[in-house]
Amino acid sequence: MNYFRGVAWLALAGMMAGWSVQVLAEDNDADEARAALQQQEGDATEESNLEEVFQASERQYSLLRSGGMALNFSGDYSYYRNDRIDIAIGDNGNVSRFRIENDAQHSFGASLSFDYGVWNNLTFNTRLPVQYKYDTEKDTQKAALGDVTFGLRYQPFPVRPGGINTTLFTTLSTATGDSPYTIDTQRDLSSGKGYYSLGGGVSMSKVVDPVVLFGSVGYTMAFDATGLNQQRGQHTLRRVEPGDSISFSMGLAYALSYEVSVSASYQQSYNFVSNFRFQTNDNGIDPVERFTAKSEDSTSSILNTSLGLRTSSNRIINISFGFGLTEDSPDVLLGISLPIDIGGLKPGA
Repeated sequence: MNYFRGVAWLALAGMMAGWSVQVLAEDNDADEARAALQQQEGDATEESNLEEVFQASERQYSLLRSGGMALNFSGDYSYYRNDRIDIAIGDNGNVSRFRIENDAQHSFGASLSFDYGVWNNLTFNTRLPVQYKYDTEKDTQKAALGDVTFGLRYQPFPVRPGGINTTLFTTLSTATGDSPYTIDTQRDLSSGKGYYSLGGGVSMSKVVDPVVLFGSVGYTMAFDATGLNQQRGQHTLRRVEPGDSISFSMGLAYALSYEVSVSASYQQSYNFVSNFRFQTNDNGIDPVERFTAKSEDSTSSILNTSLGLRTSSNRIINISFGFGLTEDSPDVLLGISLPIDIGGLKPGA
């Protein structure tokens, strides 16, 4: 059953390649803060090299060995649709505006992930993403660099047959993409979340031939976005205090054969309240009065499935499909990931 164990690890790799939870928290005040606060959380195991995971059961540690390097490509598509009511009530209590806005956004992404084995049980990872978005309501499209991330994965204990594989992870997400708090919200699209964040957690897995059980728990701390000067109607956005988030995932992977494996997982993320601090341009020139708009807590839940196909001795393609279970989740998620074979970047080279 050893080969089934290897293929089950492949399914786990495909599932982890799809562990990307996107949470959207929209400001309650549609006039002052219409642009949504968008936060993307990525489990540090998201970019695990597929070939390395396939060989994990044959080594003491399942991460890259010291000095090993790996390059991985992934692509994804997500679709988000939202219907919201835009209403304005005057001082006399009469409704001056009432309309239903139908907004749909298509997002395509591609990324390169580079892994380097610092020690046999410590792996460094960096991810360079590029995004293309199309918004149907604005009839706007944009392609730009996303938020670059840096991460570490650490295994405190060697992997033993029948034991639980424990990995600690931490991820620093930068704000290299176009911020939603600096663009023209009426005519432009963002490619990043607009602030830095630092996350960490623990993931665990256990092989029960031919099945792999896995789970993950994480916490992400978001840093404030300051020095803003974004006009939103008669108001100026000066500062954003995004809420922290907690997340967990669980699932299983099953080896159908040596070449084919399937997996399924459930992911959930909870975002705390975010504050948007504005100044009002009462005189039409200088912002003078401050006020704060808040977003409510939000929850994103995603059900994801993955298919792993072994096309050669050292190449496995993972195809994933998922859909959101809550209003704060993308409606449709599609993804593909595969290792890139480049001379000199083979693990242990």
